[in-house]
Amino acid sequence: CPKNSASILGGLGAGGPSVLVEQKRFHKHWKPEFKWLRMKKVIKIKIPNLNEKPEDLSTEEMKGRLRERGILPPRPWLERPFYISCTGGIFEAYVPPEGDGKMSSITKEGAKQKFEYIEKKSKSMLALRKIRQFEEDFDAPVFCQEAQDIYIKIHECMMKKEKYKIRDYLTERAYPEVMHNTRDKTIHWKFLKSLDYPKLVHARCTDMISKDNIFAQVTVRFHTQQLLAIYDRFGRLLHGSEILAKDVLEYVVFERHLSHEYGKWRLHEKIIPDWMPAKEPGPVTYRVDDTPPPALEATQEEATNSVVVTPDTGKQIATA
Repeated sequence: CPKNSASILGGLGAGGPSVLVEQKRFHKHWKPEFKWLRMKKVIKIKIPNLNEKPEDLSTEEMKGRLRERGILPPRPWLERPFYISCTGGIFEAYVPPEGDGKMSSITKEGAKQKFEYIEKKSKSMLALRKIRQFEEDFDAPVFCQEAQDIYIKIHECMMKKEKYKIRDYLTERAYPEVMHNTRDKTIHWKFLKSLDYPKLVHARCTDMISKDNIFAQVTVRFHTQQLLAIYDRFGRLLHGSEILAKDVLEYVVFERHLSHEYGKWRLHEKIIPDWMPAKEPGPVTYRVDDTPPPALEATQEEATNSVVVTPDTGKQIATA
């Protein structure tokens, strides 16, 4: 600017050196965020043909236009994603020894059962080692107490008919069976005490579809004392008693999806051995035979006696 330069020269004096002052203005935008868009103030766009119908285009032309726009062509998916949250049954099921809970370990039969249990324990130890790879703080005695708590909560939900809360403690395989057995029934159940500590007797691991998808099943032995009374929808007693306590020996299978980060132990199934006697039916149940009763056939003498000849017409009329 001449004005500013003259003022500076006057300050230096007439005999001083000449100083040239040049002022510069920066035209850079204060917000460089949308620089590319500001540069493209005028953009040439390709106007689509509005009179053209998509039905008239061939498959190759349609794919070519999709490639120009960077869109993948439609692909028919024949596969359907599915999620397996539990197994369909028990793999390598535990076989309870006959007379368990009644034989003493001092007797010959009890010592034999003890020896067979130790012999089969090696596979269970390998399965427990596999479980600890996914659950580091897994401990058999602590887990048995947790399994007993799950067992009690399931029966409490069955009494109160809490069909949504019970899903946290049952697998998708056991849920329909439990809800079907509680339909149109009133259940009174009470856990009194444990006659023996819950014990882990069997453990197995398996993979499904891929080697990384691993499921674990653990069988826990419960020897407890319970009260159970089941009434039908009319209030008639079907099974059990609310006064008489019974000793119950059960082998319950718990399952967990180990590969699932948030998987938890849930009741999967109960093992009913072949040597266990069948339960008595309810007092108000009746047996219905599928086969119909045999039809009554008239003998030849009854058939001849029942035929009467009329004198007028001579016709034979059957009488009862």
